[in-house]
Amino acid sequence: AERRGRDEIARRAVAPTPDRVDFLLAGQAQLADLRRTVRPLARKLATRLTARRRRASRGSIDLRRTLRGSLSTGGVPMKPVLRRRRPVRPELVLLCDVSGSVAGFSDFTMLLVQALHDQFAKVRVFAFVNRIDEVTGLLAHGTADPEGLGARIGAEARLTGWHGSSDYGVALGEFAERYADAVGPRTTVFVLGDARTNMSDPNLPALRRITERSRRSYWLNPEQRSRWGTGDSAAPAYAELIEMHECRNVRQLGTLVTRLLPV
Repeated sequence: AERRGRDEIARRAVAPTPDRVDFLLAGQAQLADLRRTVRPLARKLATRLTARRRRASRGSIDLRRTLRGSLSTGGVPMKPVLRRRRPVRPELVLLCDVSGSVAGFSDFTMLLVQALHDQFAKVRVFAFVNRIDEVTGLLAHGTADPEGLGARIGAEARLTGWHGSSDYGVALGEFAERYADAVGPRTTVFVLGDARTNMSDPNLPALRRITERSRRSYWLNPEQRSRWGTGDSAAPAYAELIEMHECRNVRQLGTLVTRLLPV
């Protein structure tokens, strides 16, 4: 520690807690540990979202009514009047790359969103490799058997075509054509994946159509930001159309969910 520094030793010699393990580096045992944190994390995030929704429901100041009320105090606005917001639960759509090492990140996030489903009016989940299919109905079973979620999706959903490598362009294009009705003015869309296209067409117009139809759109990328744009990564091109965030571990995911999920 004296020679290399305490921070370096802490980073390399001390096993990280589950919430700090990189999704892309986690082994099977670590992924199992992560799945056991879904329920406690969902309860914590639900509490935060409820508090955000309660604060947001107070609304902004109604200037006209505030000034009218100030007439009784000589024009001094002693009691600000707030506009009341109508409580409308948002809709959520997830597009999840479930290929290779990214699958652990997508599986965990899908389980977390399923555990938070009461916070939303509607949740629809789609998984893809080079084809895309809706897996919303499989998540109820996946929550009961979280370790079997990936196997169920692989067995029951049509995720691959003539090759088994990720093809974001084909998957996004198929979603824009087949499932356009899943996205509307109340919908927040999350894309989960590393944006590595295996040198195929990223199909930017399809992503643009999806983001234009939605209320908000975000991309959660489990790779570290310094690797975006290297090799076959189309992350910089996608990031010009959608707000992209680094999301490498559970701690980052929890922070992003609390900040980005609509209220």
